[in-house]
Amino acid sequence: MCAAGIVFDEIFDEILMIEREAFLLTADSYGLEFYESIVPSRPISNTDGDRREALMALLCIDGCGFTRDALNKTLRGCGINARVEESAQAMTLEVSFPGMRGIPINFGELQKRIEQILPCHLDIDYVFIYIRWMEMEWFVMWSEMEAVVADWAELERFFFEA
Repeated sequence: MCAAGIVFDEIFDEILMIEREAFLLTADSYGLEFYESIVPSRPISNTDGDRREALMALLCIDGCGFTRDALNKTLRGCGINARVEESAQAMTLEVSFPGMRGIPINFGELQKRIEQILPCHLDIDYVFIYIRWMEMEWFVMWSEMEAVVADWAELERFFFEA
């Protein structure tokens, strides 16, 4: 009897593990890997919770999931710091990168991932934010600026964090 109980306990433990991995909200190993294998690209994430959130956002895209809010939620869930807005031009979206000046360093990868998520029948205009002359006039002399920052990227960070 004891041997049969041990076998049933092992079977029960295996069933519990299969159940845990079958549901995205509780998966933490091969279940997450399976879900990641069915989406176009692996989400950028550091923790299992972030992976779950990104996968849920990607799996929510359907024929009715193309609202601005749904697209922004999906991009955030995938770890992409970008914002989608409707353009004044018909059938066009504007994508910006809040909190970032200039073109992101990994723009090629971001562009590829964004275009996999956004509806393919829409045009995408990328909007980049740069330093304005008005901000540059904060320094009285160029030598003051050169004493604070060494290069253009550092200058952009200086103004963004100020």
